[in-house]
Amino acid sequence: MLPFRTVLANSDGYGTSLVEPRPAWCSIEDKPCQGTLLTQEPLVTTPQLELFPPEPPPQQPLNAKEFAAEIQAFADFGKETQILDFPDPAISIPVYVNEFWTSKQRAAHSLHEVSYRACFKPQLPRFFISRLTQPGDAVYDPFMGRGTTVLEAALLGRRPIGCDINPLSERLVRPSLNPPAWNEVETRLTALDLDKSSAVWDDLRVFYHPNTLRQIANLRSYLLTRRQEGLLDRVDAWIQMVATNRLTGHSPGFFSVYTLPPNQAVSIESQKRINQKRAQVPPERDIKAIILRKTRSLLSKLQARELKTLTANTPLLVTGSSDNTSAIASASIQLAVTSPPFLDIVNYQADNWLRCWFNGIDAKAVAIWQLKKPADWQAAMTRTFRELHRVLASGGFVAFEVGEVRNGKILLETLVVPAATEAGLKPLMVLVNDQMFTKTANCWGVDNRTKGTNTNRIVLIGK
Repeated sequence: MLPFRTVLANSDGYGTSLVEPRPAWCSIEDKPCQGTLLTQEPLVTTPQLELFPPEPPPQQPLNAKEFAAEIQAFADFGKETQILDFPDPAISIPVYVNEFWTSKQRAAHSLHEVSYRACFKPQLPRFFISRLTQPGDAVYDPFMGRGTTVLEAALLGRRPIGCDINPLSERLVRPSLNPPAWNEVETRLTALDLDKSSAVWDDLRVFYHPNTLRQIANLRSYLLTRRQEGLLDRVDAWIQMVATNRLTGHSPGFFSVYTLPPNQAVSIESQKRINQKRAQVPPERDIKAIILRKTRSLLSKLQARELKTLTANTPLLVTGSSDNTSAIASASIQLAVTSPPFLDIVNYQADNWLRCWFNGIDAKAVAIWQLKKPADWQAAMTRTFRELHRVLASGGFVAFEVGEVRNGKILLETLVVPAATEAGLKPLMVLVNDQMFTKTANCWGVDNRTKGTNTNRIVLIGK
């Protein structure tokens, strides 16, 4: 007797749910497999328990003074914290450098494995969430992206709140906060006829075999119709999220012929050049099988207790600008963890044009900030910080990841600290996580970081 994944058909956030409850316990023999043994998926608990042990009992969140003391004494990976001066001598806040989290640490949850440009690793928000909040607290990301902070907050029993100007973000995030079981996805896909005649966008043949493109067009039409009619449930939304993630990539695990990695889609003309250079023709793919394989991978580490934790706190996901979030109550957020767009470094519209098409979103109509001038970027961040000041509870924090742009000529923390101060917040420190550092006298523009060192710089701000 093995436990199976069970899914509750309530609070799905998608409208009418078609999910039927099923027993929590049954034997594999209770229901014959359809095609393969994968139709019902028993939970194998032992490996997951080793990789993802239960969280320790919740502790009281640290205040600013206690957090600073912990950072100064931090030596979990055998290195002492170094304290440096802020790069702008006119600003007097400490800069702490150490290896605070590491890829060798507890692996990220499989639910995070959704590709998106310029997203940080889950260990970053986990570091702050576990120290500065307690279960039930609201944790927020005003630049949600693929939802790393939001999902990590939910996995830790916090109330997840997120905002992004791109409607695509909500469609990537919400399904992972209430995932269906593998067999539900398999049953739904089996019921769909994706091989029937369908109008297709012929230009996309540079990415897809004609039969594959027909399947994609039929799946897209089904999902958009379900959403328009208010019938899109959590299983449909999951399929839409996974299919969006599998549209293009550089292996047979994607719908397309070989192209750039899945977090960005090249233009049609660029793909023509790739095909010519590689002398390649798009092969036929079975998109149902690909969706099921990716679903299995995403759910591979999800345990029953984690599913219960994920769904315990109702998420609030806002599609809109980070400087205007009236849907979020004042003084309701204990912690915000985010990484804003770094000037115009990443062109989110160009990278996500194909994903937006599949989801029925006009990418050109999405007003994502692409700010070339540092002064304009700083002004936009000031507006966001004013809104963060409104939604933060007294004693709350913002962990604001920054980067360096223009080959290190602009250090964004030198723009962020004045912006936060002008908005009435209090910059407390800069925390630099450098997994390979030895000499850190210059952690800005340090040579080893240009050779692949994974470094993050976070401005911690309080209210």
